[in-house]
This record gives sequence, structure tokens and C-alpha cells, in this order.
Amino acid sequence: MKYKTQGTCSQEIEIELKDGVIDSVVFTGGCNGNLQGISALVKGMKPQDAIDRLKGIRCGMKPTSCPDQLAHALESII
Repeated sequence: MKYKTQGTCSQEIEIELKDGVIDSVVFTGGCNGNLQGISALVKGMKPQDAIDRLKGIRCGMKPTSCPDQLAHALESII
């Protein structure tokens, strides 16, 4: 599933779920190292667990962040 982000440096998040858990997350754009780290940390998690941890995280003065956008993308899947 592809999700177009809003209000972040990344433009898109591609998410694959397998057997009810996050199998892979790939961000397009944004801070490459940090986003690879987030992707690695959520792999193997249930979507709701990742949402609970990431939703509401802000980037500086922005009302959202790449982790928050990942939470929104996961919500749209489940």
C-alpha cells in the first residue's frame, strides 16, 4: 500500500503487511538514515502497536512528522 504524506519532507510511504504484522516500510524522501531506522524498528510489529507509539510525534514546529505520518498510513490500512 502506498500512502502520500502531508506536511513532511518525505513524500510517500510504502507499507507491506504480512500475516497481520508490518513486513516492510519504505519512505520516499526525508531523512534517509532516520527513516531507515524507523522502518527497521517497526518491522515485525502489529500495526496498532506502531500507531500507539508513533501517533502524535511532531517534527520541530510542524504539527506532524514522518513517524506520525506512518501512524496515519497504518490507520488507513486497518
